[in-house]
Amino acid sequence: MQKTIFLGILLLLLFSVGVFAEGISENSVLPEGMPWWGWSLLLFVFCFVLGITAIVAGVGGGILYVPIVSAVFPFHLDFVRGSGLLVALAGAISAAPRLLGSGMASLRLALPMALAGSIGSLIGAHVGLALPSHIVEISLGAVILFIVALMLLAKRAEYPVVAAASPLSFRLGISGTYLDGATGDTVHWKIHRLIPGFFLFFVIGFMAGMFGLGAGWANVPALNLLLGAPLKVSVATSILIIAINGSAASWVYLNQGAVIPVIAVPSVAGMMLGTRIGAKMLTRSRPTAIRWVVIGFLILAGLRSLLAGLGVI
Repeated sequence: MQKTIFLGILLLLLFSVGVFAEGISENSVLPEGMPWWGWSLLLFVFCFVLGITAIVAGVGGGILYVPIVSAVFPFHLDFVRGSGLLVALAGAISAAPRLLGSGMASLRLALPMALAGSIGSLIGAHVGLALPSHIVEISLGAVILFIVALMLLAKRAEYPVVAAASPLSFRLGISGTYLDGATGDTVHWKIHRLIPGFFLFFVIGFMAGMFGLGAGWANVPALNLLLGAPLKVSVATSILIIAINGSAASWVYLNQGAVIPVIAVPSVAGMMLGTRIGAKMLTRSRPTAIRWVVIGFLILAGLRSLLAGLGVI
């Protein structure tokens, strides 16, 4: 089954880039000096490695894709952002059914946060495409450096203490139980601060839609530290929220012509294959060391985007 899926992805890749190659060349979307299939193959290999690194380092591939690909490849930022949303969306859709089936992801918790995030992501996508490229590059550089600071400083609580559920979350039935496979215990959870969380997820969705970033870097701390959901529930529910928010924002980029198969298809295929390999390597790797390498790459990519927007480089 897995071989069939992989073969189908490769056939889709070849078909898509072949159909669109002539139109892309005429519109000068890709830089000259290398054939269209060369850039697609290089991007596939790069995203394959990026997918392995993202899983082993414990970060989302959507966070790494836009800043690093925009820094390494000479593609226009709008096309990278559009593909970045599809990369984050593909990973989320792939993982969501299993997480729902395990009972660790909560649909009742995801829906109100995803509603706020989807509204924000739609607005953010329109704003991001309307702004001049140098403004978006400056903003993206600042956001990437902020994400690095959050990765370094943010703490997580495995089981946050929630004295009492908020009245609104109680009425909506946002609570649940799950079996912790590590301890064998049944964990009961509830949340508070639902209304502040709603507004925070609007802001997170706006940033994700504007920059084409996966929002797991912000979803998990918001669910865990602000709303009081257990860490595993926060991580699993964040995947559902990304799937819904990414679907909303990606339509804006698709409608504006900012998603082209010659970039998006090899990116999604490489990232998904890489994350599968990375999941198998996770038990034999040293995530801490790789995490520091990823943070270093993000710092360089953030600084490059910031300086490029300012016209320094």
